[in-house]
Amino acid sequence: MKDQPLASHAFEPHQLTPALVWSGFKQLTPLSMFVVVFGVAFGLAAAQEGLNDSTSLLMSALVFAGASQFAALELWGGQVPLFTLMITVFAINARHLLMGATLYPWLCHLPPRKRYAVMLVASDANWAMAMQAFSHRQPGLGILLGGGLALWSFWILGTWLGIYFGSAISDPKALGVDMVMGCFLLSMVVGGEKNLRMFFIWSIAGLASLVAYWFLPENSHVIAGALAGGIAGTVWGKQNDEH
Repeated sequence: MKDQPLASHAFEPHQLTPALVWSGFKQLTPLSMFVVVFGVAFGLAAAQEGLNDSTSLLMSALVFAGASQFAALELWGGQVPLFTLMITVFAINARHLLMGATLYPWLCHLPPRKRYAVMLVASDANWAMAMQAFSHRQPGLGILLGGGLALWSFWILGTWLGIYFGSAISDPKALGVDMVMGCFLLSMVVGGEKNLRMFFIWSIAGLASLVAYWFLPENSHVIAGALAGGIAGTVWGKQNDEH
């Protein structure tokens, strides 16, 4: 008897099963090939900054955030400014607060242990695809977790390749690869969920970012927008639960 393809209508949007996770892994694998290129660039840059192989691989495995890792390399030296490093990484990754808020209506069905385990591998690409699935009332948590595992695995692979063979791709921007993720995310936004809740969240985040950009120190608009959007999404989600 042949295996039957997954029928999305057979699942609730918030369901998370091994089959859905594996399906999400396969969906994000093609995009993960481009992540390898940036991993190579990071591995090479880390080696040039004097990080040993295990430290570079451990950073990619635990941090799993390209922009933050490159920023950390800029601050790396004999005496690492720990507080400055923490603030920089938080500022760059503050958008994850907004991601968490937009995912709340589906994540809230999971027990806390699973909920935070899924968010450990949340990134721009698998978040965007998961939100698109939810907007079509299809299961998206499998894409979030499985796709995140695919991106994470290929990011580590790219880091390892960069450590040993990175000189072959020292500047991914010269190949135009830096545009791939931006174009992908734009296509997800265009086809993503459109409702009053999403409009409210993004409006609050955008307004807070603009105010912070005009009146607060440089780069603080990232944190302000993410915090405002995250709070707005959480409040809206709790109100829906109460009703």
